[in-house]
Amino acid sequence: MEDEKTESFEYQSIQVLKGVGQAVAEKLKRLEIYNVQDVLFHLPIRYEDRTKLTALGALQIGQQALVEGVVDHCEVKFMGRGRRSLLCYLSDNTGAIVLRFFNFSKAQKNNLTAGTKLRCFGEAKRIATRLEIIHPEYQVIQSGHVDIEQSLTPIYPKTEGVHQTLLKKISDQVLSKINQGHLIDWLPEQVKTEYQFSDLVSALSSVHRPDKKENVFALNQSKTKAQQRLLFEELLAHQLSLLQSRGEIKKTRAIKLSVSSAQYSAFTDSLAFDLTMAQQKVIAEIFADINNAHPMLRLVQGDVGSGKTVVAAAAAMAVVNAGFQIAIMAPTEILAEQHFVNFKHWFGENKCLRLTGKDKGKKRQQKLDQIVTGECPIVIGTHALFQNDVEFKQLVLLVVDEQHRFGVHQRLALREKGNNNIVPHQLIMTATPIPRSLAMTAYADLDYSVIDELPKGRKPVKTVVVSTSRREEVVQRIEKACENGEQAYWVCTLVEESEVLQCQAAEVAAELLTAELVNVRVGLIHGRMKQDQKRAVINQFKNKEIDLLIATTVIEVGVDVPNASLMVVENAERLGLAQLHQLRGRVGRGGKQSACVLMYQAPLSETGKQRMSILRETNDGFKVAEKDLELRGPGEVLGTRQTGLMQMRIADIVRDEHWLPEVKKTALYIIEHHPQAVKPLVRRWLGKADRFANV
Repeated sequence: MEDEKTESFEYQSIQVLKGVGQAVAEKLKRLEIYNVQDVLFHLPIRYEDRTKLTALGALQIGQQALVEGVVDHCEVKFMGRGRRSLLCYLSDNTGAIVLRFFNFSKAQKNNLTAGTKLRCFGEAKRIATRLEIIHPEYQVIQSGHVDIEQSLTPIYPKTEGVHQTLLKKISDQVLSKINQGHLIDWLPEQVKTEYQFSDLVSALSSVHRPDKKENVFALNQSKTKAQQRLLFEELLAHQLSLLQSRGEIKKTRAIKLSVSSAQYSAFTDSLAFDLTMAQQKVIAEIFADINNAHPMLRLVQGDVGSGKTVVAAAAAMAVVNAGFQIAIMAPTEILAEQHFVNFKHWFGENKCLRLTGKDKGKKRQQKLDQIVTGECPIVIGTHALFQNDVEFKQLVLLVVDEQHRFGVHQRLALREKGNNNIVPHQLIMTATPIPRSLAMTAYADLDYSVIDELPKGRKPVKTVVVSTSRREEVVQRIEKACENGEQAYWVCTLVEESEVLQCQAAEVAAELLTAELVNVRVGLIHGRMKQDQKRAVINQFKNKEIDLLIATTVIEVGVDVPNASLMVVENAERLGLAQLHQLRGRVGRGGKQSACVLMYQAPLSETGKQRMSILRETNDGFKVAEKDLELRGPGEVLGTRQTGLMQMRIADIVRDEHWLPEVKKTALYIIEHHPQAVKPLVRRWLGKADRFANV
């Protein structure tokens, strides 16, 4: 039904709007604005009140205000190191203020002569003993009356070459049209009635041009009724997109796999440890899923060290016994290597193959041949598994480890590796606990399992927070631990993202610590080392030939050394909560009491203090994740490759979490009773970002 609407007003090119030619249209594409509807749903990110003039004498520190005054005089002030600023002294009959410009031209200075009347907008700040507005917007008032805005001023997301004036002009044109009924409201009447939502045209008009009586604070928190209606619809569109994807995949065929109790017992008997109740529960859920002719889509979350790999091994056992293939995808070569070692141990070397980007020429071709003939049932690899020349004989199960490091596209791409219209079952694993609110939004296309129990004998890691001023004590603690036969990590971080600089920092730390700890065997691992070198160092550490391993955050996942019981993270304030929690999970994997020392450079910021405090208080990854989501937002928590999913226009899944159960209920209702609304709602809010449109 919706496809017939493609010529209607909302789907017309933005070039139908006055002032939008080919060049402007190209710039607007950077903001995902392609058609008229996109203009409407390019929503303001904040609002300013320019509807009334504030007397200079009444200005408050931190207040954003529209002011008017006469220039008394201007001067250029030099601040050293070649820097300068233009100071413009403005007054009215109630008080005075200084306008400060760091970037200015000679013409600008010459225009701001004494006696010139200015109208300015900006934020008042206290500098020394006076109030200043830094880089205000201003206009020269020549003569007569100049109108003041009659509605609050929306501030839109912008890009280079697209200014606020243009965005306001094109949205004015579209708003005048939709008031004539040129827009379909796809939200069912029953939903609007249940939640007392206004109609779409009223909500959009109110959000783009809010009445001057509206509370600016409430608007900037998205608390108005109009904004609540729109953010609900946006969350709904994301939910529908993922459920649509799930529905499409569930229509496809998968190989049905059954596991007998004898097979399961043989598998568990072969393990050197007992499975926890949580592991057994998740394995049962997986077995129920794969015993079905439709693909499994399951997300397994488990805190660091909870034993997700053996859960994946149980699923692999079902595949191998049935004579098919399984692909296990890891984000780093270190983690792929770790999985390769474990699966070889459980299934034998002849059944396992590792494929990474380092495999070239004949060696790579030999491995590709083993995969395409089905000679090797368990294929473990990195992003290399995505490449077109990797063909499977019969791939029936795909395991993706550390899902947040891969894009949704990549997961869907591997789905295509199935043959004869058979789609592989999908098991998605993450050791980065995702708060339920985020999982409900980001992974609505997946069933959801949690391994919420650590293996027996594990003791919680004690976390200690110390300043770098106590570095000497920390070094002595390492020396003592190593004398007692324990092993330790020293993790180097840098504020710069540069991998080169991180590696240099690790090399310097290794030199220093080698000199300070003469009786301790020191090893070094970082991202710029060759894979064989990394593997050799990790094996030395595992074999207790190295006591102290100096590393960059490359060891965040995939290094499993049960004897390592002490970790020092240098400059811990530079890392996020999730990453610190992941690093901490490298210790405490044996039966010994382990400790993690977070060493920070004083002074700590408020956010830094909060991070350190939460890590000291809890080892629970889900509590850590909730706090991480609160501090950093969903895009960062999921990782940059996922942010397309979480770049909301008006919704915020932390702030608006209370809506999520209602959104899920409404999505299911719409799919069942108003299926014609699904596609246009998704298109309206996700536009080109809807990567599931053609799934």
